Amino acid sequence: MNEKYAMELATAFLGSLGFAMLFHVRREKLLLASLGGLLAWGVYLLAGIWWTEDVVRYFASAVTLTIYGETLARVVKCPATLFIITASIPLIPGGSLYHTMKFFMEGKFDAFSQQGLHTVLLAVAIAVGILIPTSVFRLVQQARRQRAASRKSV
Repeated sequence: MNEKYAMELATAFLGSLGFAMLFHVRREKLLLASLGGLLAWGVYLLAGIWWTEDVVRYFASAVTLTIYGETLARVVKCPATLFIITASIPLIPGGSLYHTMKFFMEGKFDAFSQQGLHTVLLAVAIAVGILIPTSVFRLVQQARRQRAASRKSV
């Protein structure tokens, strides 16, 4: 494995760990929450094999981390947001936002608008990548409850 990728994965893990500690995640769930960040960034890097567009890679990563979080929430019996939020920390487009603001401050409004649009698209990709699997999990859960309720009434 390339040293650069190993460093990126390690910092994704440590960044997620730091935020998990900031959010007072219980000790026994810290590792699981932090591994979500490593997984999210690992998928982002791996998706680079197939897609060069950042927005698509962010979306794929967000979908993966949400499936991880929703599944883990059911296994360890805690809210999925605990895993989803901490795992999404490495995906926050801080660099893109920085460049957007830098172009604005320098008066480079064409570059500002282009970079700003890219930053918004990254944020939307993350949001939609979290929304879709979460909705599917909720619909499946609701269908199971309705099926169980109909069996009880028979």
